[in-house]
Amino acid sequence: MARYGFIGCGNMGGAIARALCQKAEPGEVLLCNRTPQKAEALAKELGCRAGDNERAAKACTYLFLAVKPHMMEGMLQPLRPILAARQDRFVLVSMAAGISMARLREMAGGDYPVVRIMPNTAALVGESMTLLCCAGVERGEIDSLLEALSASGRFDEVEEGLLDAGGCVSGCGPAFAYVYLEALADGAVACGVPRPKARQYAAQALLGAAKMALESGEHTAALKDGVCSPGGSTIEGVQALEEGGLRAAAMRAVRAAYDKTLLLGRK
Repeated sequence: MARYGFIGCGNMGGAIARALCQKAEPGEVLLCNRTPQKAEALAKELGCRAGDNERAAKACTYLFLAVKPHMMEGMLQPLRPILAARQDRFVLVSMAAGISMARLREMAGGDYPVVRIMPNTAALVGESMTLLCCAGVERGEIDSLLEALSASGRFDEVEEGLLDAGGCVSGCGPAFAYVYLEALADGAVACGVPRPKARQYAAQALLGAAKMALESGEHTAALKDGVCSPGGSTIEGVQALEEGGLRAAAMRAVRAAYDKTLLLGRK
């Protein structure tokens, strides 16, 4: 019997499945997708099994719900009698932005144990920042889940009221970072640096800066000051960023993502 079931094998579901298969036995993992061929291809890659939603709902201890928020209710509707008929204990693990645990329980048709996780696609390289909250879940079940997913990156357990807002930084943030990374690379190309080298330099600069921010314990303002020599080229560039409104644009991006997340939860 599969211990972990995935309903949805898209970018995020697939990334988490790949991370999980680094810790769990592939034979314990069952993959399901609206397009069966997608689940079958990933199952072949990872050495696990493919099946259908009904089989996952009937058998899996941890049932990962990795579908888009607007698809969640329609996906769960036919599974309600299957979940209700189960005599064993199971946990619903939702990745859907904006859908509260209470609403998810309504959609699933029962007061089931629920974990909400907000990971990001950096799980593919073991560097996701995953936020989570839970209801009706025992501590041992949470610890077991986190151990199974430990290859995906870092975790932070928060109150549900912070999950969507925090997820707009941790979950949406990589896309914002890619935009900035691309812009840095474009600037280097404009100065004559070959495109492949420009991408490498920009990516490593962001990677190093992020690692410094996480591991040094210093405020990011102090870290920035440490790079800016008086009258130097770096402070000149910082001034250009401030004049261009980078800081305000980044704040607006997070707020816009959060507003959209709230709308998704109301649908």
